[in-house]
Amino acid sequence: MKYIDEYRDRALITKLAGKISAAASREYTFMEVCGGHTSAIHRFGIPSLLPKNIKLLSGPGCPVCVTGTDVIDRAVAYSGMDDVIITTFGDLIRVPGSETSLERKKESGSDIRIVFSALDALDIARSNPVKRIIFIGIGFETTAPGTAVTIKEASKAGINNFLVLGAHKIMPPAMEAIVSEGTRIDGFICPGHVAAITGSSIFDFLPGRYRTGCVVTGFEPVDILQALLMLIDQVNNADPKVEIQYKRAVPAEGNRLAQKNMKEIFVTSDAVWRGFGLIPASGLRPGKEYERFDAELSLPVEVPFHEENRNCICPEILRGLKNPGDCPLFAVACSPGNPVGACMVSAEGACNAWYKYKLEK
Repeated sequence: MKYIDEYRDRALITKLAGKISAAASREYTFMEVCGGHTSAIHRFGIPSLLPKNIKLLSGPGCPVCVTGTDVIDRAVAYSGMDDVIITTFGDLIRVPGSETSLERKKESGSDIRIVFSALDALDIARSNPVKRIIFIGIGFETTAPGTAVTIKEASKAGINNFLVLGAHKIMPPAMEAIVSEGTRIDGFICPGHVAAITGSSIFDFLPGRYRTGCVVTGFEPVDILQALLMLIDQVNNADPKVEIQYKRAVPAEGNRLAQKNMKEIFVTSDAVWRGFGLIPASGLRPGKEYERFDAELSLPVEVPFHEENRNCICPEILRGLKNPGDCPLFAVACSPGNPVGACMVSAEGACNAWYKYKLEK
């Protein structure tokens, strides 16, 4: 199958692994900041192909994992209102809030529906004019354009019972938080899907300001290994820069139409990230012309603050400070069937990937 078979070619994978071993002359630490990469790295056994002096860390690349308990608790509060229908992507329904999850609220009778897109939620709003439909807008620059287009469509069609609980986030501020806080990283494996929307220039500040290289990468074994070789070459040559390995899908300028829609609908805002706390200008919310679609403004609700489970080390995992195997709950009290932390919920979460592909402590 084109664009798959050739990127899983055994001979090419072996050749790249050999080149990496030959080039790796020191200790290297690289971080992926995409849940798709986290899953692919463990699915294809990439760590087993690398020499021991190359360390891979999982960063804040899973949108479900970085969604804070404040968003879950607010959605849970909304779900208790008689005239509200909650619509959400499937993974988020299982994320634990401070006291419960949307999944448990659904089991107890709340009207909570799984959708595949914001447009699905808008269709539900059309069909239920006496209800208020709240779509939980999560995801990075990859999914934000879809929410933007849906808000624009709702405005155009005069559908005023459609609201968005804004949890969209943008990747660069979190990456900057990681390197500025002192986590030692020699380079980033950058998210291909994000860059397909934004272009690669959003990462330019990393080599320019922090001397940290970046390679925008695809999701097949050859993609990841080639990206690692490119990063090693950058480190060896003391030449950090932004490169695109995933050229078959990522143009340097990104998707101009998607960028236009995001810019038209959203403004940046401070946002709480699980594991990081408040990161300034890292979230997206509807701007003034469209703020009537912002659930927090149109339907205020009090949500008390609760501390997260201190035994769960998702915050440290998301910042690259620890691995899932360091957690006392991993594969004991916390599993995909009974997730204690958000990193175990989604297939893109580091804990879920470790568990699924049988990485032991």
